[in-house]
Amino acid sequence: MTDLVRRHCECAGSGAAGRAREEVARLIEEAARLGQAVPAAVQGAALLVVSELVTNAVRYAPGPCALDVGWSAGGLDILVTDSSPDLPQKRQGDPTGAYGGYGWPLVQCLSSRVEVRPTETGGKTVHAHLSPSSSR
Repeated sequence: MTDLVRRHCECAGSGAAGRAREEVARLIEEAARLGQAVPAAVQGAALLVVSELVTNAVRYAPGPCALDVGWSAGGLDILVTDSSPDLPQKRQGDPTGAYGGYGWPLVQCLSSRVEVRPTETGGKTVHAHLSPSSSR
């Protein structure tokens, strides 16, 4: 799949999720300028998925993470790479909000496909694909 629009950013620290959302917003704006509008349902889902993946990467991996996002006719691809080899884990959700537990199931629900691959440097890349045809 050839992306019509791509964005990349390095993410670290407490503002990482916000920075990642800004890159997704820029991608959405650029796609619209090129006449390749991202459907509203995909836009909203992408912002949530990016927030969850980057927040978890910053929280659980010892080093920085990188976001790559691309839009094509086949959908939106979100790739978050971090330095931890540990796979995402589903945890019991905490209704008080103190400990989370809802992010990974949310990512899986909003994405049409989610894959986790090891990197050559010992970390992992989480790849979430959001298909325009299966947008919720």
